[in-house]
Amino acid sequence: MANIVIISGSPNASSRLNAITQYVENNLIAKEHTVKVITVVDLPAEDLIHARFGSPAIVEANQVVEGADAVVIASPVYKASYTGVLKTFLDLLPQKGLDGKIITPLFIGGTIAHLLSIDYSLKPVLASMGAKIYAGGVYAVDSQINRTQEPNEAPIFEINEELTLRLSETVNELVRELSVRSK
Repeated sequence: MANIVIISGSPNASSRLNAITQYVENNLIAKEHTVKVITVVDLPAEDLIHARFGSPAIVEANQVVEGADAVVIASPVYKASYTGVLKTFLDLLPQKGLDGKIITPLFIGGTIAHLLSIDYSLKPVLASMGAKIYAGGVYAVDSQINRTQEPNEAPIFEINEELTLRLSETVNELVRELSVRSK
């Protein structure tokens, strides 16, 4: 059983990204892994913006990442890159805070036009933090997730079959990689 952290960089509580992260979390738990979720927007904004490395909330979040065997980094794509709120948190992780961890990126965007945002915007930053081992990531488009929401209620998400298959394959690849590394 591995420790896995999902870092969600969505600034929106009703984002379709939540469907993806919930799907991955549920599948990892079903495979008997321990999963913790860091929703960056729930961390104190002042601590993120003012780079308060010693903030109790930041220290606790960093300890979760430090104790993880794998890190799933999830973000919607805005202006061809991951969110600024995710970047503020990544900036507060130790310089080699991802060294030795398996990384799985999950991105969602409005169109396929930003498919390479994982490779061109996220991976260089992660590499500077020691990330070297990646399980296959997933780039999804909004149209692959149907969101319905009644007034004053939480959104209900439906992930289409093709995206569900890709997410399942990614979870299985991550689990295989964790298994290989634990031997």
